Amino acid sequence: MKLGQAIDTWLGELAKSQSRSPNTLSAYRRDLASLNEILLARSIDQLTQSDIRQWLAQGRSHGLSARSLARRLSALKSALAHARRMGWTEQDPSQGIRAPKGPKTLPDSLSVDDAQALMQSGDSDLDVRDLAQWELLYGSGLRLSELCALRWSDVDLAGASARVMGKGKKERQVPLTQPAIDALTRWKTRRPDNPAPEVFVTQRGPISPRTVQRRLKQTALQRLGTTALHPHQLRHAFATHMLEGCQDLRAVQELLGHQNLSTTQIYTHLDFDRIAQAYDQAHPRARRKT
Repeated sequence: MKLGQAIDTWLGELAKSQSRSPNTLSAYRRDLASLNEILLARSIDQLTQSDIRQWLAQGRSHGLSARSLARRLSALKSALAHARRMGWTEQDPSQGIRAPKGPKTLPDSLSVDDAQALMQSGDSDLDVRDLAQWELLYGSGLRLSELCALRWSDVDLAGASARVMGKGKKERQVPLTQPAIDALTRWKTRRPDNPAPEVFVTQRGPISPRTVQRRLKQTALQRLGTTALHPHQLRHAFATHMLEGCQDLRAVQELLGHQNLSTTQIYTHLDFDRIAQAYDQAHPRARRKT
């Protein structure tokens, strides 16, 4: 079987299982297409370790980061494992090849003061919608994809919580700050008459990630004097400010929906009440006045 055919079949199976996001599948397809170009449509049985090393070296020479190269290799290993299970090949030349390690970096985080400055309410419908989005990204640590997919049926304003479907179709419950509840309540009265079940919509339908990114840059320019702000930085600020306010790393990991938790979490059950308590004590937007 040709390598390109094997890759297409593997990606099709992943799409059917919904175990990867559309963005991840697109990245896999781009990554592996570059390998197929090197092989010039050869059979999957003709793939060698030399080919793989050349492919990774080519990526490095084109300026790809260590993280991108690691994703490339991970995608190839998964595709080859699938090919072996299907009986298309007996070899796995990716065995023994390790991805290059790069420095661990974190996105620039907002200060608490900058985050508070960003959370200023405007009068237009778009301003009202934007504020509700920023409150969820920063106040509840949502991913951009989770924000865009959030439905009203997942939001419990009275219970100050929301159900979020994260990576790998894993559901988690996150607390809502009072400012987020207020912003969502206000947005509900200003939302366009759109039948879509998603919380955040435009006149045409559910809001797109690109629209959220563009609006955040515009808001950041108005409030902070910069356009260098991405939705993930609000999620990172959520985690940073939480950890500055408390030392319960496991609770923060649970709120973020990370799959790779510490080993001790295997033996420790975190219920939502405990997570919410840590959240109320630590997050700047959740602190109660006494």
